[in-house]
Amino acid sequence: MARESVHEGTAAGLKLYVRVIPKAGRRGLERIERDAAGDAWLKVAVTEPPDKGRANAALVKLLARILGLPKSRIRIMAGETARTKTLLLEGAAGEIARRLEQELAKAGIGTDGSGK
Repeated sequence: MARESVHEGTAAGLKLYVRVIPKAGRRGLERIERDAAGDAWLKVAVTEPPDKGRANAALVKLLARILGLPKSRIRIMAGETARTKTLLLEGAAGEIARRLEQELAKAGIGTDGSGK
């Protein structure tokens, strides 16, 4: 069964499923995409290259700034060397999800994949 949302709450915080675009012309939240299996991914652009963890560090820094979280509360759980990653945003899942939804709306990104 396909994953419908780019995030899901856990006891430890919010899992966020992202597809990173390194070496992009600009950084930010781009859109929600679906892969061949139908799973939803939040496409996030960073300007740094995928070299020695620079794109990963840029991703964590960007999400920390956008969501108002300390970088230390954002962990890459899966996909360290891949473009698709599962992140854990530690804290109150409901509050983090609310902030994420607000930022997606500000960026014109619908949770159904519409926008941008």
